[in-house]
Amino acid sequence: MFLEASKPGWIEVICGSMFSGKTEELIRRMRRAVFANQRVEIFKPQIDVRYSVDEVVSHNSNAIQSTPVESSSQILLMATDVDVVGIDEAQFFDEGIVDVCMQLANRGVRVIVAGLDMDYLGKPFGPMPMLMAKAELVDKVHAICVRCGNIAHHSHRLTQNDKLVVLGEKDTYEPICRHCFNKLQNE
Repeated sequence: MFLEASKPGWIEVICGSMFSGKTEELIRRMRRAVFANQRVEIFKPQIDVRYSVDEVVSHNSNAIQSTPVESSSQILLMATDVDVVGIDEAQFFDEGIVDVCMQLANRGVRVIVAGLDMDYLGKPFGPMPMLMAKAELVDKVHAICVRCGNIAHHSHRLTQNDKLVVLGEKDTYEPICRHCFNKLQNE
């Protein structure tokens, strides 16, 4: 059902590899909204407890208060009377996150979503491709390849684990470029 909003809403997606600055950019945009006296709410998946249980934290320790949720449907229940909703680590949410973002935008909410666009195998990650397709704005940010210095857009897993979701940091993942990723795939 489509409800006519009294103001325009839209979806922004910030995507890229690990260590590319996705969360940093999400925090920056959310802080600007707070500075503009907008009502904001920030959500993250409950499973992401790497730095903090109730904050979204970037790799360089920049942090902002957030609400951990178990499923995307909880966001709709909690995001009432807000102007801007931020969602970090969107790739870890269920496919319903796309509909949640669409409903919020249709209500006139600015929705800012950050997440990995590809998994460690270089394949599209969870709901991110659909979110990118539905978004009005998509910004792909890049890390620097730790092996050769080129633009990196792959999150190479350093540990031997076949599970799709493995939370980790620099001891578990490194950003690498297409060339280095392909080289490692052929070894």
